[in-house]
Amino acid sequence: MDTNKTFTMIKPDAVAAGHIGAILDKITKSGFKIVALKYTMLSSQKAGQFYEVHKDRPFYKDLVSFMSSGPIVAAILEKDNAVEDFRKLIGATDPAKAEPGTIRNLFAKSIDANAVHGSDSDENAAIEGSFFFSAFEKF
Repeated sequence: MDTNKTFTMIKPDAVAAGHIGAILDKITKSGFKIVALKYTMLSSQKAGQFYEVHKDRPFYKDLVSFMSSGPIVAAILEKDNAVEDFRKLIGATDPAKAEPGTIRNLFAKSIDANAVHGSDSDENAAIEGSFFFSAFEKF
């Protein structure tokens, strides 16, 4: 399993607020290399598939609705210790609890509209990256 790759999405709230460039800049200045990048929009069906792991949780329907409400930016990032380092860079899910200077501290609106997704394990990074990108789109 690659420990040097992770997956992220810039969520609809951050895209709508015009934060794509600032977030990507923060990511690259933190030492991550972008090895795949896509500006796209999830249908309700695709958002449901991506977040299927949460299908029995009470927030699932709202999450699917939110994630299909506007364009997103999907990316595979590369760096030593990528998953753990990226989780530190994005900060806590609740931006009010996120460390100063983290992506969610700077760009998130709320615990629900929290600007970015970041993989929580090497295994999920590989699964999530492959959900969005074919082998021909990964560099």
